[in-house]
Amino acid sequence: MSGQPRPPAAGTAYTTAGDAAVVMKLRYKVLGVIGVLVAAGAITFGQFLSHSLPCGPASALPAGSPAMKAVVQRCYGSPDVLRFEDVPKPVPAADEVLVKVHAASVNPLDWHYLQGTPYLVRMSRGFGKPEDPRLGVDFAGTIEAVGRDVRRLKVGDEVFGGKLGAFSEYLTVREARAVTAKPRNVSFEQAAAVPIAAVTALQALRDKGKIRAGEKVLINGASGGVGTYAVQLAKAFGAEVTGVCSTKNLELVRSLGADHVIDYTHEDVTRGTEHYDLIVDTVSTHSPPDYRRVMAPKGIYVMVGSTEPGNWFGFLGKPIEGVLLGLFVGQQFDMLLAELNPRDLATLADLMRSGKLTSVIDRRYPLSDTAEALRYLEKGHARGKVVLTLDSGE
Repeated sequence: MSGQPRPPAAGTAYTTAGDAAVVMKLRYKVLGVIGVLVAAGAITFGQFLSHSLPCGPASALPAGSPAMKAVVQRCYGSPDVLRFEDVPKPVPAADEVLVKVHAASVNPLDWHYLQGTPYLVRMSRGFGKPEDPRLGVDFAGTIEAVGRDVRRLKVGDEVFGGKLGAFSEYLTVREARAVTAKPRNVSFEQAAAVPIAAVTALQALRDKGKIRAGEKVLINGASGGVGTYAVQLAKAFGAEVTGVCSTKNLELVRSLGADHVIDYTHEDVTRGTEHYDLIVDTVSTHSPPDYRRVMAPKGIYVMVGSTEPGNWFGFLGKPIEGVLLGLFVGQQFDMLLAELNPRDLATLADLMRSGKLTSVIDRRYPLSDTAEALRYLEKGHARGKVVLTLDSGE
């Protein structure tokens, strides 16, 4: 009848089903090829990222150029690759100051830069070998020259701050970046110990931890570089502080103001009955679920350091676990990568000036023994900070 749909031709349904099967097979093959290419690309990139080039020779100094001594690395590796040699003395740009360094301090960050691990560090540090051979960040010293656009600082000012290349006799740093006046009642060594560690502690407590007076705060790794500052800063914020450390460091942590101390060699803090509003973890010795047992219902956990090994992701494992856990519970799990800035350095300077913050210095090494200082730091038993000394400047 006219206008009625025709019945499907014989074999049409079979052909349609067959075409669908062919399309699906083709789709799976394409996806398989894409998967192989992605995997091959990831493996190739991984090999490229993890490959280390041999150390290169020192560059010749420009004729007539003033020189200075500095610690440099021309390849990735252990402290054995470090060299103490002559390099060109820097000249400040229009917005920079030239600082004669009197003291510097070592941090776990320097070890990561030295080894180029986790390998993701090399995406900014350099593939195969460091693009910039300088090492070190924390410094304190005296301004020797200023650029024409510098207004806040002047020649003769005593300053401290953070800038790559701190393991040297001189460095240049932009006036608007991480540099501020050193309190006169604080030595260059004490000031040089502050930048990375104390800024990390401050931002962990104030920014990530939202610390408030009267809260119960736990500092795990209270006798280390970040931990010694975190105990003092938490007390300055008016918190009730519990510090976790080894037997030999109990009195040290008490002397910094901790209300309670826990000896981790005899007691597992995550098995205790106390609950904390904020946990700052500098060593990451327990998992997020373990910490959750001793956190307040709305408690906050902030990881700022880790002893986890691993060339690839290492310290990122527990923060990722914590973020996932935080999706299903009331507590918050986070990690912090500190940002050096003049505002926070000035805040710390005020606290040092008032006597509310002091640097605990474990050992001092001359700049030429930077390799030994890093070896000692890597053992993980430093009480407070390890400092490099140049001339006293005082």
